[in-house]
Amino acid sequence: MHSQVVVLGGGPGGYAAAFLAADLGLEVTIVEADPRLGGTCLLRGCIPSKALLHVAKVISEAEEMADWGVEFSKPQVNIDKVRERKNKIIETLSGGLGQLADRRKVKKIHARGVFVDSNTLELEGGNPETYEHKRLTFDHCILATGSVPAMPKAFDIGSPRVMDSTGALDLEELPDSLLVVGGGYIGLEMGTVYSELGTAVSVVELADGLLPGADRDLVKPLINRVNERFASVQVNTKVVSLKDVGDGVDVELEGPEGKQTTKFDRVLISIGRRPVSSGFGLENTKVTVNERGFVEVDKQQRTSDPSIMAIGDVAGDPMLAHKAAVEGKVAAEVLAGEPAALDVVAIPAVVFTDPEIAWAGLTVEEAKAQGREVKVAQYPWQASGRAMANGRTDGLTKWIIDPETDRVLGCGVVGYGAGELIGEAVLAIEMGCNIRDIAESVHPHPTMSETIAFAGEVHLGTATEVYRPKRKK
Repeated sequence: MHSQVVVLGGGPGGYAAAFLAADLGLEVTIVEADPRLGGTCLLRGCIPSKALLHVAKVISEAEEMADWGVEFSKPQVNIDKVRERKNKIIETLSGGLGQLADRRKVKKIHARGVFVDSNTLELEGGNPETYEHKRLTFDHCILATGSVPAMPKAFDIGSPRVMDSTGALDLEELPDSLLVVGGGYIGLEMGTVYSELGTAVSVVELADGLLPGADRDLVKPLINRVNERFASVQVNTKVVSLKDVGDGVDVELEGPEGKQTTKFDRVLISIGRRPVSSGFGLENTKVTVNERGFVEVDKQQRTSDPSIMAIGDVAGDPMLAHKAAVEGKVAAEVLAGEPAALDVVAIPAVVFTDPEIAWAGLTVEEAKAQGREVKVAQYPWQASGRAMANGRTDGLTKWIIDPETDRVLGCGVVGYGAGELIGEAVLAIEMGCNIRDIAESVHPHPTMSETIAFAGEVHLGTATEVYRPKRKK
């Protein structure tokens, strides 16, 4: 078998690359080991976790209505129906991708692809009905193999009670107690789900704070909320050992107060992800893999092998589905002879906890590391009429601004629905907007989107709801 373009991996980057390449007139084949398209994001990541976070949000909102004098009885959670609904969403979306591939005449091979050389894949296992021969040759391959949860050997004790994020999303049961190892976004999102469904959730983080590397102003409201909703949060704490004792897992922790051993029904290991760049014959090509396991690429997603391109998680940070999709489209356009390259200023990141955290562009921490002077303008949501009406004033909108030109360099938002607000900021940063452009663009009232403009008004000294005394001359 031969294909002009082979895409190895059917996730958000892979199918975006395959579909656009086909639209541009290329002959395309997707090789995906899973029997469905969608990759980690759709099948065991972004989509199922957001579906479950929606359930968690509704439960939380119902409880908070008591402050308005509206009380609901304690929810009865049928975990089997929750799991069934989550799986239905996955099947609907993955089925839709399969139909789109068929309409575009993209051939789907469900098998494991192993590189024999720079222009040949050996097909293993999967569904033999989707391929006629075990060898597939190609002119070009787009590598889109993604990433998997990191699981240190010390934690891989062979117990079903010790899960990674994939296992946590399976929702086999609702444990009475859950320890989340790692205070990053995946651990906190899954912790939020289990907590609202009735599990006593504890978090341990080796660093001195949750979401290491994120803006502390944005993280603070989340920490306050987590401390209220979770059973415990311990930072500067490491897991020494795990032991399955039949009816639970004994976890030995070492923190500021010394060592302690506590039993939990289940443990979620959530300490990051690692790129899938080994175990499928890349060493038989000219592709260069760096010390972190990422495939090295240029701005056109080309690797050091002229026949192979790479996109998404395997091609470097940030490991985000929307970044993978953009890179996939760049790769497709390059192969079609278009003058395309990855040239973005702001790739947004969203943590879908409660409250949500979102940011794009330059952060204060990055500016400090670069020795760059910036101005920061913040608008507290306590001043927002819509936030007050929603009963969620635990938010903040923040702009990072060039002090000489007033050009917006970065934006951060924490609060209810922050992920829906960051898109405007991304556009402003990409377009090189001046903060006055944003502040003087009329936003609908009362909405949370106003806070994007109002934070700009804070910088200009024209904010109505935030009083800033005049400086004495």
